[in-house]
Amino acid sequence: MKKKRLVLLGAPGVGKGTQAKELEKHLSLTHISSGDMLREAVRSQSRLGLRVQEYLIKGDLVPDELMMSLVAERLKTKECAGGFVLDGYPRTVNQARALDEILIKRNLRLTDVVLLEISRREVIRRLSMRYTCDACGKIIKSEENEEGQKCPNCGNRLKRRSDDEPQTIEHRLDVYEELTRPLIEFYQETGIMHQVNGMGTVRQVFQRILTALNLKKPET
Repeated sequence: MKKKRLVLLGAPGVGKGTQAKELEKHLSLTHISSGDMLREAVRSQSRLGLRVQEYLIKGDLVPDELMMSLVAERLKTKECAGGFVLDGYPRTVNQARALDEILIKRNLRLTDVVLLEISRREVIRRLSMRYTCDACGKIIKSEENEEGQKCPNCGNRLKRRSDDEPQTIEHRLDVYEELTRPLIEFYQETGIMHQVNGMGTVRQVFQRILTALNLKKPET
């Protein structure tokens, strides 16, 4: 099977990370999560991490030059040679063009872009019920207030990330609409973008993605 080099697009909370993990497992791709890279930088409390933290707390997009550097280094690794799925990058047209340049230098190109779509109301609902363990990165989704409860994975305390607070979610969505929506038009012109309904179970959405990519579905 031809090696896939994918980008997953969609608003915060649409399920890009979950579906990227499914694609990683099913297609033997390397999952590159910009969110994971940024959070690791913050945890390191390096100079770069402190700069990143300022943007994440406010719900703003991290500047292009910071993201480009992180992603470029990641794409150079051997594990990405067999194909990859990018989750959370690019988020702007400038980042998309930079990604193209990075790949062209390696005689590569994107094979597909998948846009996951859900309503704004559903995004807010999903993110408002998300709690995270700073120690191991485990994410818990619950209708109940899990703040301060123990992580079932490592026993540390769970908390709601600053960028998942209701007022920050609204701002993140406004930023997405303003800066990332033009990216959809950019990829529509390339002919490699597929729009997929992101509502339903993880498996239902995953099956839709495989159908859009014209790939064989896993056996049940």
